[in-house]
Amino acid sequence: MRWIWPWQDRNRRVSWLKASAFALVLLPAIRTAWLLAVGEYGTVTPIVLNGLIYWSGVWASAVLLMVLAVSPAAVIFRWPALADVRRMTGVAALVYTIAHLLIYFAFRNWDFAFITNDMMRLTLVLATLSTIGLVVLGATSVDAAIRYMGVKNWQRLHATNYVISGLAILHVVLARGTYAEQYMLAGIFFWLMGWRMLARYGLGPNGKALMMLATASCLFAACLEAGFLWARRGFDVFTTLGYNLTVTVLDVGYPPAWQVLAFGLLAALGAVGRESVARVEHQRKPGATVSH
Repeated sequence: MRWIWPWQDRNRRVSWLKASAFALVLLPAIRTAWLLAVGEYGTVTPIVLNGLIYWSGVWASAVLLMVLAVSPAAVIFRWPALADVRRMTGVAALVYTIAHLLIYFAFRNWDFAFITNDMMRLTLVLATLSTIGLVVLGATSVDAAIRYMGVKNWQRLHATNYVISGLAILHVVLARGTYAEQYMLAGIFFWLMGWRMLARYGLGPNGKALMMLATASCLFAACLEAGFLWARRGFDVFTTLGYNLTVTVLDVGYPPAWQVLAFGLLAALGAVGRESVARVEHQRKPGATVSH
């Protein structure tokens, strides 16, 4: 059995696509290590661990969403080679999730009696189920598992990644506190699931459909934030919505709804641009006819 490094293809040659993807999924760990070294998380151990719990969870969820984003990106940008980085990105999501779990254990002083009692909370039940699912998917991500299970059974098992990712995002949303990242990640997950519905009807690379999906995802993130700020802090729903859905808010920051909108519009513009390029390439082919 030959060891293949993350930046290599199956022939053990350097793949710039895989190398770039590996650098991308490694960036959050490098950034976190740097911020930890310069004291950004504080100097008192409990405070440091508390900050690391939050950000390790955010990055684990973000990398998990990157796995779900492979198929949309491959279709929208007509780049099927992106499928080669799906497995590596999935393994990275599992590594970040395990790191998040270990940091939580350290924060609780490895007191498993307390941890067991704490895990009765709904948000941690969801996290536990999601983590178990990720471990199963990670353990069966090797070629030997595909041969043993058969392609169809393996595909059925790994299709549960949608549910596992949904549980992880729900865990983030229901966690204590109200943070922008919670609603941004939820909004992007909404977009990723909505895209799959569009793709089922052949609208995956359709620019107009993607524009509508971007708008719907933006509104979802805005309503989710307004609802949780009302439930947890008593903020008026319509005041929050009005604040988040006005252009003037961009003078002071970028609310989750606007970040989700930017993500969706980028995909829509990418689809329009790629379609235009494909049309020009087709017209340049010998014998191609131009429709009027």
